Amino acid sequence: MAISGIQSQTDYTALVSGKKINSAADDAAGMAIANKLESQSKGLSVGSSNAQTGQDLLKVADGGLSSIQDSLQRIRELSVQASNTAIYSSGDIRSMQQEIDGLKQSIQDVAKGTSFNTMKLLDGSMADLNLATNPQGGGMKIQMVNSTLESLGIADYNVTGNFNIKDIDDAIKKVSDARSSLGAQSNALTHTININDYSAYNTTASKSKIEDTDYAKEVTEQKKNEVLDKYRIFNIKAQAESEASILRLFQ
Repeated sequence: MAISGIQSQTDYTALVSGKKINSAADDAAGMAIANKLESQSKGLSVGSSNAQTGQDLLKVADGGLSSIQDSLQRIRELSVQASNTAIYSSGDIRSMQQEIDGLKQSIQDVAKGTSFNTMKLLDGSMADLNLATNPQGGGMKIQMVNSTLESLGIADYNVTGNFNIKDIDDAIKKVSDARSSLGAQSNALTHTININDYSAYNTTASKSKIEDTDYAKEVTEQKKNEVLDKYRIFNIKAQAESEASILRLFQ
């Protein structure tokens, strides 16, 4: 009876908790494996979260570069106009330069002001950013570009004197290449997120197979134990009644 009672209690515990491994005594090896799988699954989930944060950072950086690119395109338009000295006077060209100076200041403000979680993204102060996208804490690097006027090579660009539109073309290309790089890195992070989420799902499923209760099996086992308990009780009562009948014969 004692053994049956313990088994019945174990069955009920598995049914109530939803876990067939509720202590190391239930399955020491299984518990150790389940704990490792849980660490792996949580690490993958955190890696996905980190990758998503990295994508948010890339979106902020791309927004800043987009604004800089628009300003550069406008500077190029004004530069082409300023090249037509047959039509525009020196006063007209000075007015164009005033607009260019405003655009250059806008570029500098964006380069120095674009930030994510207080981190400057486009002023050259951020080296490659390491993202922990896997369960071991490793992952990939996000490359930032220096988009200040000095780095773009147009700090002294002035259409009232000698100037070369190629300087603006080079700056536009640098920003365009940087945006393409950010897009590629964002796509890579999307791939990482998908892999991590799929791996985390499979890892959790494996953990579940090890430690979660098989309700159909446990209910069947519980019913079987209940029948066996009733059968044992019936046999004990029958044996007691038989012994009592025998004793009455000798009285």
